[in-house]
Amino acid sequence: MISSEQMQRVASTIRTQPLTETLVSILRTEYPGVHFTYCMEDDIPNQEPVLEGEGFNLYLVDGREHCLCLTNNYEHATGIVIAEIIED
Repeated sequence: MISSEQMQRVASTIRTQPLTETLVSILRTEYPGVHFTYCMEDDIPNQEPVLEGEGFNLYLVDGREHCLCLTNNYEHATGIVIAEIIED
């Protein structure tokens, strides 16, 4: 389970630093029980983010079954996708 407070803290951390693989590694260290994925926003089709930030969106991942899927349910969430938004 991931709490909405954790999501807010993750977003706050992202807002303070450039969004890079190094930042994702820092988040993995800070939240050892949470799986983090980093991708571009256009890699995620037809899904509303759980949290929107300037230059990024956050999505929850449900990893309870054999296949991972995006979810809006915090209680089922096992991971967070950080999707970077690149402005044209």
